[in-house]
Amino acid sequence: MRRSRIVVFVSSVLLAVGTALTGAAAAQASETAATSYVALGDSYSSGVGTGSYISSSGDCKRSTKAYPYLWATANSPSSFSFNACSGARTGDVLAGQLGSLNSGTGLVTISIGGNDAGFADVMTTCVLSSDSGCLDRINTARAYVDSTLPGKLDSVYSAIRTRAPSARVVVLGYPRFYKLGTTCLGLSETKRSAINAAADHLNSAIATRAAAHGFVFGDVRTTFTGHELCSGSAWLNSVNWLNMGESYHPTASGQSGGYLPVLNSND
Repeated sequence: MRRSRIVVFVSSVLLAVGTALTGAAAAQASETAATSYVALGDSYSSGVGTGSYISSSGDCKRSTKAYPYLWATANSPSSFSFNACSGARTGDVLAGQLGSLNSGTGLVTISIGGNDAGFADVMTTCVLSSDSGCLDRINTARAYVDSTLPGKLDSVYSAIRTRAPSARVVVLGYPRFYKLGTTCLGLSETKRSAINAAADHLNSAIATRAAAHGFVFGDVRTTFTGHELCSGSAWLNSVNWLNMGESYHPTASGQSGGYLPVLNSND
């Protein structure tokens, strides 16, 4: 008799634990489904370089292979506003991308700052000029990142928080572009090393301002390691003279293997 009571008791406990775990999983799934997701930012968030562009997005080149679209497809949020746009700077985000944010927004992602710092011009200069010309242009960009970009990021981050006070905000950074210490046609080791260092400098500035606003910084340099240009397994488009706009942007593999896992670990 006593043994029967023990068996019944243990069974009841296991059933209760199982129900609790199932309930927790269901609650988590429900919370994900109820999330209203807004994706902001520049071409690294819109998916330039991956193809499969949504025709209605026009020059913004929003792709079904970009990490925001992939996340939304996998998680089925209650609503999804894909506002990221190719070429966007901080001022463009403030002027045209924040309309979808509200008190019910649960998740916001953004990559921004590279265009403000003159990323495209840096890469063009480094491809076409000497080592010294490349380094001079990078130094100009670094000075901008130190003096001006933090204030512009603060304006964007403050506006996001004001409009979406309860949202979890994940700020995605930029990858290093080149594998060093290997034979690579095109840019010299000096240029490649300086470009990587500049990417680190930009990421550091973005991470610092994101943290100051209580946002999460998603560091994609970890996932892109081993997949830089000159690695033999690049997740970045190299220079494309026929379509310069897609040069140095993540490929579809870079979005799904480089950006999406970082968002998944921080959403």
